[in-house]
Amino acid sequence: MAKYRKLSRTSSQRKALLRNQVTALLLHGRIITTEAKAKEVRKIAEGLIALAVKEKDNYETVTVTAKVPRKDKDGKRVKEVVNGKKVTVFDEVEKTIKKDQPSRLHARRQMLKVLYPVKDVPEKAAGRKRNTKQVDMPAKLFDEIAPKYVNRNGGYTRIVKIGQRKGDAAMEVVLELV
Repeated sequence: MAKYRKLSRTSSQRKALLRNQVTALLLHGRIITTEAKAKEVRKIAEGLIALAVKEKDNYETVTVTAKVPRKDKDGKRVKEVVNGKKVTVFDEVEKTIKKDQPSRLHARRQMLKVLYPVKDVPEKAAGRKRNTKQVDMPAKLFDEIAPKYVNRNGGYTRIVKIGQRKGDAAMEVVLELV
């Protein structure tokens, strides 16, 4: 007996499909898909959430000094002439950062093996590159999703049947985070 559903796809297509749907589920909180796909996505997503819950507080805060380019009122870098060359002016700033413990770093890398990189495009400037930002999905898992499920032992997702799809009568479901 098989340990997973093949979903009528080659292994590379199946892996890409599942990674894509898990990323979408964790980013948006809910997805609509077929029942078979939802059951496979659920396995992967619950594993990632359990990993995030386990390693949620496993870090230390460290204060570091960083060189940051000075910017003018328009947000452009300030440059000055040194020895006939234009050079960017840098300021030293103290920042507090979260330094992962080795087990949390390993968990983050395990998550990155599954999750795709996500770009957040603001509604106002849709279609423009200017204000797009890279979403750090492992950080979202650790900081936003994991704290909700600290006192819960599994069962982080819910599958709700919504009826059959018109074209091929496949059972469609909503897969959502509880």
